[in-house]
Amino acid sequence: MTKVRNKLTTVQKREKAERQKKYMWVFMSGKQVRVKRPPTIDGMDVDMYIERNADPIWLHENGMREVLHAREMDESNDDIF
Repeated sequence: MTKVRNKLTTVQKREKAERQKKYMWVFMSGKQVRVKRPPTIDGMDVDMYIERNADPIWLHENGMREVLHAREMDESNDDIF
């Protein structure tokens, strides 16, 4: 005989959806493990968001000079073409 499976209630569905937003499944050492999702802003990684949207003064104050240098190089290449 097959076992009859009960459907989830609306509360259980909501809890499941929240859990899926909070955690993700990855493989570690050949086993499937649930880990917290990395934080995002507008669906973008936090570091990528900062690199794209931070002003030059903030980047300099927080020691992200390599990002600042990369922006300057892109701007100088845009001037040539």
